[in-house]
Order: sequence, then C-alpha cells, then structure tokens
Amino acid sequence: MVLNADAISQQSLPKHVAIIMDGNGRWAQARKRPRAYGHKKGVDSVRSAVQFCSKLGIESLTLFAFSSENWRRPEDEVSTLMELFLFVLSKEVKKLHKNNVKLNIIGDISKFPQSLQDKVHSAHALTAENSGLQLNIAANYGGRWDIITAAQSLASQVKNGELDVTDITEEALSKQLTMAEQSPLDLLIRTGGDYRISNFLLWQAAYAELYFTETLWPDFDEEAFSEAIACYISRERRFGCTGEQIKQLLAESNSTS
Repeated sequence: MVLNADAISQQSLPKHVAIIMDGNGRWAQARKRPRAYGHKKGVDSVRSAVQFCSKLGIESLTLFAFSSENWRRPEDEVSTLMELFLFVLSKEVKKLHKNNVKLNIIGDISKFPQSLQDKVHSAHALTAENSGLQLNIAANYGGRWDIITAAQSLASQVKNGELDVTDITEEALSKQLTMAEQSPLDLLIRTGGDYRISNFLLWQAAYAELYFTETLWPDFDEEAFSEAIACYISRERRFGCTGEQIKQLLAESNSTS
C-alpha cells in the first residue's frame, strides 16, 4: 500500500518522523557481500525516504546515521562510514538544496576529521534558508549525550547568575536539546527487526509512537514507509489522557475550525 497525499488529512500525518536505519550489514551479508556494500545501498533508501516525506508534506525527518557507540565497530567499517558520509555530503547536498530541503547534522561532530567537519558547515550554510523538509542527520549522536549537553548548558547559566535553579523545568531543558525549534517527535521507526531505541532521541521520544519492522534498511522503500505511516494514523494518541478526553478535544477543535 502506498499512501496518497490527497486521500488523507494533513492533520492526521506525523509532523516529525525519526528512523533508526538498521540492517545494512545483515542485508549485505545475506548477499555474500561486504558490510560496506550494505551501507552504500542504504543511501538509496535515504533518498527514497526524503522524497517520500517531501511528497507528504512531513515537516521533519531525523535519521540515525552514526551513533556515539558506533566507534566500537571494526576500524575498516568506521572508516568506510566516514568516507560514505563525506561522499554523500559532497554529492547530495546540492540536490537537497535544489529541492528546498534544509539539512541539519545533529551530534558531536568535533570527533570527525576536519575535512568532514568543513563539509558539514558548508552544507548547513548552503541550505540554511530553505523552507521545505528539515532533514536531520544524527552523526556521533546519543540521546544521553543530548540530555547531558542540555543540562550542562543550564548549569552554566545558573553558575553565571543568568538562571535560578528553580527555573530549570522540562520546558527549559527541552529548549537546550538538539532540534528544539522543530516540531516534537511523533513517530519513531526502527528497521531491521530489533525492538529497542538504542540511545536515540531519548527525551524527544517520550510520547512518540514506536514502530518496529523486520524490513532491513536497504529494503525500506516507499511501500514500507507507507505501512509505517498508516499504522501511525490508525493509533489513538492520548498523551496521558483517556480516549474520551482526546475525542472531546478533537470535537471541540473541529467545531471551532
């Protein structure tokens, strides 16, 4: 099933989707190819996901490309990932810019080679004014790192007398996190068959819908993405309320619109 943008309400769609792109290595190994081959094929699925979100009018797409734990992988695989990341930034950014996509690299990029850091800064500068899909690539990112960095920022403000301890609230901390200016996360997808979020967007995923699929990332095409969105639309999101309260709120909203 492929979703038709005209057949569904824009209000029912998630505004912010995040994906843990898992299964590249296993996809390649099943074909008796090196793991690097799977990572390269995964780039095709990234393109497909970006196009799909742009067509549906989804505001933000966040992709988990390289976690802070991925440094533990074999050195040759890490090197391949760095080279692939550099290649994609060199070759794909102009296409993203042409299609009005704003690119954000979230994570601690200070650990990357300087050549890669330079490419990241150039990509940010080129697409900064674009008003279409916000594409967030999480690289050397961890949810705990994100929260700790936000807490350190608040602690620094308290130390400098800019903030009182009692001013530290959920809202204050949220404003210090990456992507604070974007819509809250609505849907978190993980491909590859594992049922965990692996230190990804821990704070942001507090009320997100979770969707797990056996599909390996290189096989995650438009049809597979459509299934995930359809599942999201079918769910009743309550945010701690009862179903009846949510229905009442929706009815009141519809009557005033």
